[in-house]
Amino acid sequence: MFFSSVLHRFSLSILALSALATGANAIAADAWPTKPVTLVVPSAAGGAADLTARTLAKYLSQAHGMNVVVENRAGAGGIIGTTTVQKAAPDGYTLLLSTNSTQSANQFLYKNLPYNAARDFVDVAMIGKFGTVAVVAPDSRFNTLAELVTAARETPEKVFFGYYSSSSQVPAELLKQYASLKVEGAAYKNVTQILTDLSGGLIQFAFVDYLTAMGQIAGGRLKPIAVTGQSPSPSWPKVPTTQSSYPGFVVEGWLGISAPVGTPDAVVTTMNGFVREAVNDADTQQRFTQLGLQPQAMDAAAFKAFVVQDVQRWKGWVETAKIEPQ
Repeated sequence: MFFSSVLHRFSLSILALSALATGANAIAADAWPTKPVTLVVPSAAGGAADLTARTLAKYLSQAHGMNVVVENRAGAGGIIGTTTVQKAAPDGYTLLLSTNSTQSANQFLYKNLPYNAARDFVDVAMIGKFGTVAVVAPDSRFNTLAELVTAARETPEKVFFGYYSSSSQVPAELLKQYASLKVEGAAYKNVTQILTDLSGGLIQFAFVDYLTAMGQIAGGRLKPIAVTGQSPSPSWPKVPTTQSSYPGFVVEGWLGISAPVGTPDAVVTTMNGFVREAVNDADTQQRFTQLGLQPQAMDAAAFKAFVVQDVQRWKGWVETAKIEPQ
């Protein structure tokens, strides 16, 4: 009898403490955010990823009164910015503008990556997808991928490509494999140098992500000849896909929001809802599209599953492209 009474009181105490903890968490979740949220962009200011982050920040400010500070931490293929968020407190006040590079590709492109994307992060929300586009100089004699491939086979010593990051190297290396080419590539520090050398004729083609290429193509400074998305880009509907010439040749990237592991589930759910609202907001969606992004909303569970699948896609692409980790 005594033991039962003690056990009963103990159980009531546990339930009471559990209720208090649940209530405290609920209050904390309801209150978030109570201070500025830092959104780290692992690339330079002024780029498409940066503009995407600022577009999202503007929506969150207008729709929810959030103070979102966009902080650019560029360098090392996104590693510097990603590591900054990895080391941050998991309280919902430091978030990462995550990409296919930071969460999927880098683990296969670098030997000593200082973070483990699957272990160190919770993937919060998808913003949208994008492909890459094969571009040449506006006055290039190449108007189609077939013409480029023919020239590369006939005079491989006269056809060179440029790439500005490890993940941007993948499409060009895949083209070499699919088309059995022996052309050489040159590594650049940034895409600006690639655009300059394309115009100068030092390199003949490059694969550039939609977001970066959008303004250059619109301004007549680049000519698109193929896209690597599953389907033609709405921005260039007449430009054929690479898989129309080489079945299976598809490479897509994405932008999303990720947070340090341990970030409260309630915060993840709330932020996911905010991002989905932004993606579905007509004005914000139009702005994302103008940047070259194909907006797509997912709940947190769906986004997590997507990233898991994307890791396997990039593993296969890097293996097919025969890229050795740096």
